Formats: sequence, structure tokens, C-alpha cells
Amino acid sequence: MTRIDVFTLFPEVVTSYGQASILGRAVAAGVVELRAHDLREGATDARRTVDDAPFGGGAGMVLLPEPVFAAVEAVEQLPRPLLLLSPGGRPFTQAVARELAATPGFSLLCGRYEGVDERIATELCDGELSVGDFVLAGGELAALVVVEAVTRLLPGALGNDASAEEESFADGLLEYPQYTRPANFRGLEVPEVLRSGDHGRIAAWRQAQALKRTLERRPDLIEARGGLSAAEVALLERFDLGA
Repeated sequence: MTRIDVFTLFPEVVTSYGQASILGRAVAAGVVELRAHDLREGATDARRTVDDAPFGGGAGMVLLPEPVFAAVEAVEQLPRPLLLLSPGGRPFTQAVARELAATPGFSLLCGRYEGVDERIATELCDGELSVGDFVLAGGELAALVVVEAVTRLLPGALGNDASAEEESFADGLLEYPQYTRPANFRGLEVPEVLRSGDHGRIAAWRQAQALKRTLERRPDLIEARGGLSAAEVALLERFDLGA
């Protein structure tokens, strides 16, 4: 079982989503253990204060180090690394999801307000993750993105484990287009190759379509793979998809 701990001011958000869909089934099946911890449990005053104004002035509030350190340190056998969800963190990609899925577990810290006291980031956390170049009100949604992306890679989380191997980014490419019944919908037909029963041809067509879609929509992914190989160029030409 993989264990994931999430530290947040809104543990009910994590707990509620953890009961839904694929993630909920994975938790119920014992594939993953999801624990949500309330950062306010680390506060010591009657108001359960977790934030204060920043030194030097400025708008907004900053999460205090005392309650955050206390909340984290109160958890026994906390799975590491502890990663802060932050716009300045390492970009979260499918490759990073695979890295985390290969560990026994990890923990996530959700920021709020204008962020966290820098000592939390540098002395308590082991690193930072960003789910994109945009700003959210807090790290809860970002944490759930990470939790779900990692969980669906765990053996037994999906009804068919091969699904995780064939989807977008699995091979540095976007996923090929998918079709289902009816074969003809309002004059729009499913490609003949998918109805041919020729599994080798179907696999080749899907690979070619994945290459074409990635070239058109995410050429940066093709560049990151070192460009197209001669075999990939030939595959595109085989299905008249260009290169």
C-alpha cells in the first residue's frame, strides 16, 4: 500500500474527494492510504491562528512556521519526501508522477494566502511541486491533482492496468484519438482501421495518430524526445499523415 499524507487547512476537501471515483475505489481496495491533516491542529492559541502579516509589509498573510512544523512533526512515521505545493516548485509531469508512484509514500503541504514562511519551505519540506504556471487560492486542488495522477499509476488502481501505459504522456506523446459505438454517428464514421480486426495495423495507426497529434498540439514534447526517428517518420508517411 502506498501512503499519501496531505497537510491542509481544509482536510474535508481532501477526504471528500478521496472517496470519489478511481481514487475512492483505490482507497477502498487498499491500493493507497490517503490521510488528511488539519494544519490548525498545530496551533496553540484559542483562535487556532495559522497565519500572520509578512515582515517588511505587503498585502496578504503568510502561514506561520510554528503551527505548520507542529502539525507535521506530530505525525508518526510520516512518509517522505514532504513536498510543498508552490508556483515556484518543480513542474509536476507524468514522469514525476511515475517517480512518486514508485515510492512507498510521500506527503504534500498545501500553501494558502500569500504562501508559507520561507523556513517551512527550506527547513521542513524536502522539495516543492508546481502543477502549472498559474495561481490558486491554495494548494488543495494542486495536491489532489498530484494524488490522483500518482494513484492511477499504482498496480490495481485501474480496472485495466494497461490503461495507464497507453494514455497521454506515457511515451512522451499525447494519446491517440478514441472512438466507440455507433460506428456511424450523424455521418461521422469511425476510421475503418479500428473496425478491421487487424491488431497490428490498429497499433501502428494509433502510434501514428499519437505522433501526429503531438506534433500539432505539443511540438515541445517531440523536441524533448529528441525529434522524430526515421521509423516514426516512415510510420507517419505510411498513413499519409506527413511529418
